[in-house]
Amino acid sequence: MKYPYTKIILLLLMVFLSTAAQSQKHVFSLGKTDFLLDGKPFQMISGEMHPARIPEEYWRHRIQMAKAMGCNTIAAYVFWNYQETAPGVFDFSTGNHNIAKFIRICKEEGMWVLLRPGPYVCAEWDFGGLPSYLLKIPDIKIRCMDPHYMDAVKKYVARLSKEVTSLQCTNGGPILMVQVENEYGSYANDKTYLETLRKMWIDNGINVPFYTADGATAYMLEAGNIDGAAIGLDSGSGDEDFKQASKRNPNVPSFSSETYPGWLTHWGEKWARPDTAGLLKEVRYLMDNKKSVNFYVVHGGTNFGFTAGANAFSATQYQPDLTSYDYDAPINEQGQATPKYYALRNLISKYISYKIPDVPKAIPAISVPDVMLKPFTSLWQQLPKPIASPQPKPMEAYDQNQGFILYRTKLIGHKSGTLTITEPHDYALVFVDGKFVDTIYRDGGKWSIKLPKTESKEPVLDILVEGMGHINFAQYMIDRKGITDRVTLNGMTLMSWDTYLLPVDEKFISSLKLQTVSDPKNGMFFKGTFELNETGDTYIDMSKYAKGVVWVNGHNLGRYWNRGPQQRLYCPASWLKKGTNEIVVLDLHLLEPATVKGEITLTE
Repeated sequence: MKYPYTKIILLLLMVFLSTAAQSQKHVFSLGKTDFLLDGKPFQMISGEMHPARIPEEYWRHRIQMAKAMGCNTIAAYVFWNYQETAPGVFDFSTGNHNIAKFIRICKEEGMWVLLRPGPYVCAEWDFGGLPSYLLKIPDIKIRCMDPHYMDAVKKYVARLSKEVTSLQCTNGGPILMVQVENEYGSYANDKTYLETLRKMWIDNGINVPFYTADGATAYMLEAGNIDGAAIGLDSGSGDEDFKQASKRNPNVPSFSSETYPGWLTHWGEKWARPDTAGLLKEVRYLMDNKKSVNFYVVHGGTNFGFTAGANAFSATQYQPDLTSYDYDAPINEQGQATPKYYALRNLISKYISYKIPDVPKAIPAISVPDVMLKPFTSLWQQLPKPIASPQPKPMEAYDQNQGFILYRTKLIGHKSGTLTITEPHDYALVFVDGKFVDTIYRDGGKWSIKLPKTESKEPVLDILVEGMGHINFAQYMIDRKGITDRVTLNGMTLMSWDTYLLPVDEKFISSLKLQTVSDPKNGMFFKGTFELNETGDTYIDMSKYAKGVVWVNGHNLGRYWNRGPQQRLYCPASWLKKGTNEIVVLDLHLLEPATVKGEITLTE
């Protein structure tokens, strides 16, 4: 038998050349006005997306969607608290925790990467990406040289660096630049802190250029940028913005590090729908002036589970973010191209020399007919062993991140009157002798309600508190969950509490057992099943329910609230299966079950 030696040699040569191309090393550097790739001016057209907000199965599709819009780069936040799940316990391997895999897929799809590792990121993400275990330290100070904070940061930087150093362009990977902190000039002015962060990355093997990102104002740039780092502008939309960058440092390039195609939405607001005409004008300016740009975000994804953050700009304000991070982005929550996407694609195509690929096919979406749920159990039947304390402590004191927490005491002395919680973080339900009295919501500072008179000799007071997301921006980020100080009745401080931890995490939900609920009260679990012949993305419509959390096949889809505007929760096809699927709902107010169904869009 004759072997086709020529063909074998050619095949081996092709494999070698392909491998060499994949591992080709590049030099990305900062010119005086331009970014330089291997010594030549390079314009980054970047689309930002966050691996933690996208099911791993859809990473490649979303990256391909950004490329087909005209992007040549992907910007990605790394959420520290998503990677370090407990002190010293890191997850860089399971599901969408695998940051290195995401970056490698970018490389395979011919995309460069801007890495945004924090440690603080904002991003409408719980605690701005910082791990909530820091809040167990009573006097913790964040985003500065506080030794407790910096010790944790040092461990995070060292661990993340092991995942990403080999993926720098200097080593044949796609990472061009690394961001130092995030919008620091909006928060503080500790240059020692910023320089220490940069040195940490360098000491751990990061050798690509650094950049900072701040608002285009003189004081923010002075406080937030460090010498030698490229200047990102959030956003850079005109000559005056870039003049501010040049005044800060005329010897490094600047770019629009966050150009906003959409915007965030809080519970109780209308969906944010920014003007597309203004966006196109800004992008046209950037293209005309050959400025690099990062679209924040090109695709938002979803705040699955308890990952959504919140804003607050006063001591009594609290604005929790929706579960959906659709953001009115060019690529919507489910990964579909919007009219905004095609408008940007058309505009970008007029300026670039490379060919834009065809738009990938959309992920199939399915509807699910009405599913009638049934009472399953209640939080009150799932109470763990209580923990005694003189006064209430927040969740973080017990190593609980979010979920729910129940505080219980007996009323001795005063039995009725004005009950004040200082401070309720974030949504509290108050009961006396098992009967629901009222709710107290953190926003607005109205933290008092009237307790009715009772004939009971020693009434039992229960306060069930839901954490709705740690504040992720500005000056009020030290934001512990539960009751953060004290409870008073007519001015008397109530003592001797039992505390019940209710994290309602995956382990908690999987352990639930069917129990007859003879006396339904706020905090009911409902359960049902539905059959599928085929899977597809769907949105679980919760419009007949009040407020709570939804799990499908054990996956936490996130929070819902009839306050709106969001009524439907995204469920990716990868979390469904052919045959029988299970849905569990925890509702804080509904006592009788209702139906849910699956829709094919986020909104009607």
